[in-house]
Amino acid sequence: MTQVTKLFALTGRMESHVGVLDQDSESFLKIDIPFSSVTNIVVSGDRSFYIEGASATLPVSIAKVTLDEKRTMATDFSIVWSSSEDVAQYESYFSLPEFVEFPNVINGQHAYAYFYAPYNNFFQGSSDEKPPLLVRTHGGPTDEARGVLDLSVQYWTSRGWAFVDVNYGGSSGYGREFRERLLAQWGVVDVNDCCSCAAFLVETGRVDGQRLCVTGESAGGFTTLACLAFRQTFKAGSSLYGIADLASLRAGMHKFEAYYIDNLVGNKQAYFERSPINFVENFSCPVILFQGLEDTVVSPDQATKIYKAIKDKGLPVALVEYEGEQHGFRKAENIKFTLEQEMVFLARLVGEFKVPDDITPIKIENFD
Repeated sequence: MTQVTKLFALTGRMESHVGVLDQDSESFLKIDIPFSSVTNIVVSGDRSFYIEGASATLPVSIAKVTLDEKRTMATDFSIVWSSSEDVAQYESYFSLPEFVEFPNVINGQHAYAYFYAPYNNFFQGSSDEKPPLLVRTHGGPTDEARGVLDLSVQYWTSRGWAFVDVNYGGSSGYGREFRERLLAQWGVVDVNDCCSCAAFLVETGRVDGQRLCVTGESAGGFTTLACLAFRQTFKAGSSLYGIADLASLRAGMHKFEAYYIDNLVGNKQAYFERSPINFVENFSCPVILFQGLEDTVVSPDQATKIYKAIKDKGLPVALVEYEGEQHGFRKAENIKFTLEQEMVFLARLVGEFKVPDDITPIKIENFD
């Protein structure tokens, strides 16, 4: 690229835009490429670059893009690496994301989500039955859910579930005001918005209000556990190495992130009052927990305490602990087992249908 022209990526609601920024004319010329979400760009030569991205039908991939001589349009777009090389053959199964805007509990405010309706090209659900819903609470917690191809999402939608990825207040990509909604409100705004999203999908006739479930990992697991401990919206939930104790998280953080978490939680009282670990008696529905035993971010005893409390209340509960796993599972067999057992647990207890896959379910306390 020349000195006066630079590649640039802009991320806004729903998608990213890649283009050439001309510093002399102060103009931005959009380049049309198949990616709707872009994460990295590396220039290669005068008229080409490599780009990492994804779309609703393309998994995370790296592509080489070649521009014309005027650098006004792409003349070639070729995938050089894909996280799922053979995924195109399953495209007829894909549920495409619907961008939804929904009202939250604050009058005049809205939040956003990507909704995936259940879809399987070999099966048609009954018109008299609305599907169960799984709400996913993204991590970060100031990250962003993107409407790109995620095979774990398609696993749910191809088996009869509706799925929604919520961008609650505090998520990136929607401007500073939206991002700052989470300041001193983590555990409040995110919880309210996830519950509001589920209610909106029920009210608009998309899902069954009696079969609402929630799941999340790490910081998303915190929002999931907080939804289950402090609200009555969901009928069951799944936490993957979810943060249950905010004070413990703060104590183990390095200096770089210490003020980040303080800004999101607030004062000492908020650290206590928003931590599900301090209110285990509030859990009132089935929960399945997945935890790595070498996790240094979320100590395994947090999942154990919640498991025992729910078990003692006589509610269905299951705990899966993995030797050798840390914060975020790395072993393929454990990732697969987690997804399958999460599916079977929620299908048996809330979905009210038998999973077609040949999966042996683990024992559910107070149920089996």
